[in-house]
Amino acid sequence: MMGLGLMGAAGLWLGAARAAEPDLRGLATMTGDVRPIDAAERGRRIDAARALMKAHGLDAVLIEPGASLVYFTGIEWHRSERLTAALIPAEGPVLVVTPFFEEPSVRQTLAIPAEVRVWQEDQSPFALIAGFLRDKRLPARVIGIEESARFFASDGLARATGARLASANPVVRGCRMIKSAAEIALMQKAADITIAALRFAVPRIEAGMAPGDIAALVNAATAKLGGSPEFALVLIGPASALPHGSREPQRVAPGAMVLMDCGCAVEGYQSDISRSLVFGTATAEQRRVWDQVREGQQIALKAAQVGAPAGSVDDAVRRRYTGWGYGPDYRLPGLSHRTGHGIGLDGHEPVNLVRGEATRLAPGMCFSNEPGLYLPGKFGVRLEDCFYMTAAGPRWFSTPPQSLDAPLG
Repeated sequence: MMGLGLMGAAGLWLGAARAAEPDLRGLATMTGDVRPIDAAERGRRIDAARALMKAHGLDAVLIEPGASLVYFTGIEWHRSERLTAALIPAEGPVLVVTPFFEEPSVRQTLAIPAEVRVWQEDQSPFALIAGFLRDKRLPARVIGIEESARFFASDGLARATGARLASANPVVRGCRMIKSAAEIALMQKAADITIAALRFAVPRIEAGMAPGDIAALVNAATAKLGGSPEFALVLIGPASALPHGSREPQRVAPGAMVLMDCGCAVEGYQSDISRSLVFGTATAEQRRVWDQVREGQQIALKAAQVGAPAGSVDDAVRRRYTGWGYGPDYRLPGLSHRTGHGIGLDGHEPVNLVRGEATRLAPGMCFSNEPGLYLPGKFGVRLEDCFYMTAAGPRWFSTPPQSLDAPLG
């Protein structure tokens, strides 16, 4: 495939007939061996959270629906004006409060021992929490609030209990940032599925396709392979220089850069992988920038060592890019965003590989590695693969490609 980009010498990628519904018969689920997070692991999470609460002077932590509630309790629920939440005390039973009519549904995903207290439409859920603390004779001097909780939840809790509120980051981040072997296995499966979906979709790209056509191929393959599609961002031509997209019409044409940023979830744990490729024959400039981004990924991985500040990874990439004439800093043409972000149950979660981030890398942390280069009005290149930290250093979830001529590796 040397020098041929996406179209082979005989129009290899142009030969497939476009279909309204892709033929998925050659794909089979990849999730038959998946092991969900079990009750024992969630119990260890609660124990770890309690140890961190005591170390940081917190009597309890309040968590609203979202990834953190799933992480600690298994409850998969939505946020609304009616409070459903968990209060994890430093000692004693976990409390779940929810509206009376929602209790049966909430219990369907509750995966830990917990006391469930319900409130009626004319009652206050915060009074319910205060009553629980009194009944159990639990202290409520300082309560940690999970960082995504809404104001009405924290304000109502403070008014009902008289507690001083504090950030729960030392507890929630302290637990969630360090992934277990079981979590890493689920993230590995998600990455494997996304790579397989890209391998299905890329050979089916045709001239004239819009981003939605390509995204539909990726998402259909992802679902057939057993993943839950999360996103499939496709940017074509000059739009690829806009990291998160453009409203301008885009169509695949010879010589166009096609940037695909795709991810799925397996048991809630996410993947995030980007590939950039040229439909047709690549220019010398496209090849040069693609090779520079590939080197940027390797620079980031080499810098990501146990004990290094997370921000130092971003610093290492920017030094090299500045030496090549990009930037400086976040200026364009260059790298206009951070080098990477944390990933797990959320596609983006703390901490980030960004300048000034002092958190030191530790085994179990997981990050994206995506030092893209963007040339406004021309094209952008982003290669993104995630890695996890081990005692011996970083390991890829997905192996980056080494050549624009083989853009999937």
